[in-house]
Amino acid sequence: MAQIVHIGVPRGQPVAACTPRAPRTRVFWLQGVTLGWMLVEFGVAAYASATAHSAVLLAFSSGRLVELMSAAVVLLQWIPNLSVPERTAARTGSVLLFLLAFVVVAAAIASLSLGLRPESSRAGIAITVAALLAMPVLAWLKRLEARRSGNAALAADATQSATCAYLALISLIGLAANALFHLAWFDAVAALVAVPILLKEGRSAWKGQTCQCC
Repeated sequence: MAQIVHIGVPRGQPVAACTPRAPRTRVFWLQGVTLGWMLVEFGVAAYASATAHSAVLLAFSSGRLVELMSAAVVLLQWIPNLSVPERTAARTGSVLLFLLAFVVVAAAIASLSLGLRPESSRAGIAITVAALLAMPVLAWLKRLEARRSGNAALAADATQSATCAYLALISLIGLAANALFHLAWFDAVAALVAVPILLKEGRSAWKGQTCQCC
């Protein structure tokens, strides 16, 4: 009679250390690409925001910094001895989304109250177009892997990647309107349009729900 051998998690061993190698490799790849791309987006958007004095670009660059932190938190989940609880990681992503919403509102109000007139920015338009093309693909890949692994933190990070695409679209519209029609106020208004999206997805991430609009 064949003997059935039960293999379990050794007592005291971190759960992340027993994670199958294939899912862990896919998450490392996805989050590594995200971190690298977010560094590029943040650098270009921050430079464009400073030179063009654009509130919507400031919001966009701040969002890239928030997503950098979110991707790092998710990545830590899959590293033995450095992992954080999944619920904690998911709620961290939610808090970062709320933080991003606050930054967007503050930047837009400051721009409107001070009467700032942002300049047109080719670099800003270029990086938002690139983000609009790249981030939906990354969000889709992360969502697939989140469904395979049942990881709520990765699903929340996929939401942030999708939100990045929304912000890129809104930013691009604001930048294009300013460049074509010289509507200074449109830059700040475009930034404020993103706030309801951020708040909605922040609440969903806090509850551990996946985004249904991505």
